[in-house]
Amino acid sequence: MMTTDDLGTTGTRAARPAGRPRNQEADTAILAAALDLLIEHGAQQTSIEQVAKRAGVTRATVYRRYADKTALLVRTLQWALHDNDPAVAGWRDLDHMFEEWALHLADPRNRVLLRRVFGTVDDYPELVRTYRETNGGRRAAVVREALAAARERGELPSGLDLDVVQELLTSAVTGHLVGRPDDEGAEEIKAYFLAIMRQVGYRRHIS
Repeated sequence: MMTTDDLGTTGTRAARPAGRPRNQEADTAILAAALDLLIEHGAQQTSIEQVAKRAGVTRATVYRRYADKTALLVRTLQWALHDNDPAVAGWRDLDHMFEEWALHLADPRNRVLLRRVFGTVDDYPELVRTYRETNGGRRAAVVREALAAARERGELPSGLDLDVVQELLTSAVTGHLVGRPDDEGAEEIKAYFLAIMRQVGYRRHIS
């Protein structure tokens, strides 16, 4: 479908400068540029102008999509973390959950991104606040569902406080990001989470 981005002032299709992306390509280029800059420099040091330059678009192109930098970075996090992907609907069990967490944390680029996000609590707090409001706690809810299902199957003690366990896991992720080397493999990372869960009584049922 033709949009106003494709038209010149006379209403005829205007030729774009070589290498300049259009429509969906521009959407992806903007998000990829924002993600790279967020990882490289952090939220505070990332600007709309930098994103536009790296994406090969004008600042107006970015502002047509996002009201401000916070809106752009929130969407960038959703895109990078697959928050709106319908295929990301939960996990079969806790073993599956920790396997996916471990694969994600085994990627050094993902680790830097998460550390950058945690760092915004002090230097760009509106990013974390807006992300949490926009995301609606979906990830936390999916984790809670996985823990509740495990307790129902008898893999966790019946009287276990799942709120406390969830806080423990959140702290475990943060602890791994700041206290473990970035070249640790997925198997080691998964073992780290399982060791913590065994301390709260986790016993996996193998069918």
